[in-house]
Amino acid sequence: MSLIAGSYERFIWGFKLKPQTHDPSSQSLTLTQIFSYPSHISPITTVAAAGPAAASGSSDDTIHIYDLSSAASLGPLHHFNSSITSLSFYCPPNLSFPRNLLSAAADGTISIFDTEPFVLLKSFRSHKKGINDLAVHPSGKLALSVSRDGCLAMSNLIRGKRSFCCRLGKEATIVKFDGSGERFFMASEGKIGVHLAEDARLLLELDNEKRVLCAAPGEGGILFTGGESRVITAWDTNSGKVAYSIEDAHSTRVKGIVVLTKDGGSEDDPYLVASASSDGLIRVWDVRMAIKGKPNPLAEANTKSRLTCLAGSSLKSFKRPKIGKSTPKEEDAAE
Repeated sequence: MSLIAGSYERFIWGFKLKPQTHDPSSQSLTLTQIFSYPSHISPITTVAAAGPAAASGSSDDTIHIYDLSSAASLGPLHHFNSSITSLSFYCPPNLSFPRNLLSAAADGTISIFDTEPFVLLKSFRSHKKGINDLAVHPSGKLALSVSRDGCLAMSNLIRGKRSFCCRLGKEATIVKFDGSGERFFMASEGKIGVHLAEDARLLLELDNEKRVLCAAPGEGGILFTGGESRVITAWDTNSGKVAYSIEDAHSTRVKGIVVLTKDGGSEDDPYLVASASSDGLIRVWDVRMAIKGKPNPLAEANTKSRLTCLAGSSLKSFKRPKIGKSTPKEEDAAE
């Protein structure tokens, strides 16, 4: 398993999570740094990871691509006129390497890239103002985005165009699909709405009291959130109640949450959750211990920087793509 974090100081951080001993049943984990350097010339705003591929976006109007298996940079992508605000990979279940990378920008545009090689397939305007967050449906055929214009938009990724837009009445900052794609979650300040994906109908609303800054869906209807409360909260989105929480997970606001799984999978997965904070710490938690009481982190790394975002991935072998060597057809995007 690997984690990638971005910081206000322009640094990108890569870590590998592995047991401290050779005993597979051991609960002792360590976060080993695999790279760290100033990859951008402005603060990093968003990161994404899938398989061995990772990407970071910044207010310097560029995206940088990384190979996590070799801890190498694959270079930058220059196709933008505005800050990158959100990144998301689409990885079909039968592939070890993601098929597409999607980016959202502060000028309201969404861009679709082919990942082998990393070339731009399509760029289109989805909002009138900057996009706050972007979520790709598990099918890879559509995406949802929320923006500073106070709208929710649905984009057809096959055709590369916006297909639907509705005004929310308030600005949403986070949008996430659940694992099945049957529901999605939208956060605005301290409120999280649970919606049916078929018609965007509001099923229930979760009240977090303080501003939510990050969210990650888990299994069984669980949604993990973090933010200004410094708490990691696990919501049961079926009942609308708090399933459990990790109080004082960090000394300052939580800026990123990633749900991790064990290699091979089991009925207990996912039980590992990673969090990042503007206090510079990345921590890995066993959420099964949170149900029993306040847990201690299984692993911790101190970057000594103001972290802004976090992403995670389980590594698989792959053939490293060559950037910009060919131009696939638009119809291949997110099939």
